[in-house]
Amino acid sequence: MGLLAYLVIAAPSWSAESGQPTTEPSEQGNKPTPAPGRVGRLDPDAPEYKLYQESCGICHDAGVARAPPLRMLQLLPASSLYQTLTQGAMTAQAKPLNTQDKRRLVEFISGGTLEEATAQPAPPACEAQTIDLNGSVLSTNWGLNPANTRSVPGEIGRIHSNDVPRLALKWAFAFPDAQRARSHPLLAYGAIFTGSQNGTVYALDQQTGCVHWEFQARAEVRTGIVGDGGDEPRLFFGDLVGNLYALDATTGELIWMAHPEEHPAATITAAPALYQGTLYAPISSLEVISAASDDYECCTFRGSVAALDADTGDVLWHTHTITGKPTMQRTTSAGTRNFGPSGAPVWNTPAIDPERHQLYVGTGENYSSPATLTSDAILAMDLNTGRVRWTYQGTPGDAWNSACSRNRRPNCPAEDGPDFDFGAATILTQTNGGRPLVIGGQKSGVVHALDPDTGALVWKTKLGRGGLHGGVHFGMATNAGRLFVPISDAGAGRKYVGPARPGLYALDLNDGSVIWQAPLVDQCRGREDCDVGIGAAITVTENLVFAGALDGYLRIHDTHTGQLLRTIDTTKPVTSVSGALAHGGSMDGATAPLPFEGKLYLNSGYNFAGHMGGNVLLVFEVSSAVASQD
Repeated sequence: MGLLAYLVIAAPSWSAESGQPTTEPSEQGNKPTPAPGRVGRLDPDAPEYKLYQESCGICHDAGVARAPPLRMLQLLPASSLYQTLTQGAMTAQAKPLNTQDKRRLVEFISGGTLEEATAQPAPPACEAQTIDLNGSVLSTNWGLNPANTRSVPGEIGRIHSNDVPRLALKWAFAFPDAQRARSHPLLAYGAIFTGSQNGTVYALDQQTGCVHWEFQARAEVRTGIVGDGGDEPRLFFGDLVGNLYALDATTGELIWMAHPEEHPAATITAAPALYQGTLYAPISSLEVISAASDDYECCTFRGSVAALDADTGDVLWHTHTITGKPTMQRTTSAGTRNFGPSGAPVWNTPAIDPERHQLYVGTGENYSSPATLTSDAILAMDLNTGRVRWTYQGTPGDAWNSACSRNRRPNCPAEDGPDFDFGAATILTQTNGGRPLVIGGQKSGVVHALDPDTGALVWKTKLGRGGLHGGVHFGMATNAGRLFVPISDAGAGRKYVGPARPGLYALDLNDGSVIWQAPLVDQCRGREDCDVGIGAAITVTENLVFAGALDGYLRIHDTHTGQLLRTIDTTKPVTSVSGALAHGGSMDGATAPLPFEGKLYLNSGYNFAGHMGGNVLLVFEVSSAVASQD
């Protein structure tokens, strides 16, 4: 029996009112929404494939600028694709198609059905549609401050150690037509601003979960939402196909949309950073997936950071991580041309350094040979010009793409990995003695501390075994001279040296020595697509560390000792505010638990890279009663 069916049949539901388990089934039935956006090889003999080639492939298979390749389209649910053809950017191109052909086309590409989008009831609208501009703000930045420390002061979080056993579910929100929930929420003005897999951005009421407004982006919103906190506040975010947006926070109306990178495979995975009226956007790519096809001419994408005027969306500067455009390097065994150097994507939010007037980002591996000095690296860039001031490389000679995981591998570069990106956001911090440091966590399992003036290595500590999905994945946190590091080390079909070491670690910022460690034990208990490790970003207060894991459990630790204070299973079915049945799953991506004014906000579900799907935002509050065993 599959995991999703097992959860609904065997596990109790939670009541969003009491926070306690209940055996009453939901009136909306017991079948969670199937996973949209299933990537697979399409049947070339199907009549729909010919329809795709004639209607879409002429651009999407030809590397036309801003035309995402087929494998990116397959990541989108049918509803998003249909909306694009009928109301969005491709309305004119789709005009020759009748309604039935549009339906056949999007269902063939996505592997889902349009009925899946309407299978759940719509979330309730708020009676009062006004955002409270006098409401308090947790932070306007993804990193909770420009330095990306991901630290919440106790007087703002207002969840303390003695509150942890009494956290109970207040309400849950089911993301319609979704099986992952990875958009880091912005908590401000009495609202929760967050994106979803089907491209909807929501403004939810913090107290009840009703919807103040919705905005439909052109594709999945994987990034966090950031804001500017002004008198007329705006929101900023990116989508799967490389668009950046600015919205009016009070109404959800579009202010501007920009597309700074022309490469058709460009995507925006991490939230941009906003500082003094400029938006600094990291740009990554899914060309690493396209390279798995033998006939794909790999690879031409170069990672970058783009600086945009927050008022207009105009590009102020755009710095690529590889200088010079890729050129042809060889002809593969499949007879296709191979280009390079390429890759070095940026899929983490920049840390801003006002004193030195520079930002710090990490890069990923090269996609094709030759490997460069700027892959698997940390770069310091001038805020005004984008000029690279210094580069520190963690792993030299790393070139890899998804062809390397196949038996036939004509597009796999000679280096063949190890794919040790700096995926986690960089942190600007300092020791208790006042020494400034730039911290970078790498998929190799190594944490690097650098001098912000020169990029020179101060110390490094290896914590995890590392791997394609291993090591430090999406985000660390720091507080009071300590660095808190989540380690994934999830298996990915390759052989590695040494055992996996998933868990949570606390380091002394002075020298990188381990203060305490909290290894994860296997609690998957046979769950399908369950892995042991912490891939998602984490959040810290003075006394607590909040960490969501790939096995679907939220764990809360004491910052001083590492003691595990609470474990909450987010995969249990819950009845959402709309009445729909929902559940969480693996927690990964740059989303993280957020303590704020006595409540805890948490996204759960990640049907990507073989992890457990889910579609829920959970909101906990401190109850007067002790919560039951999780």
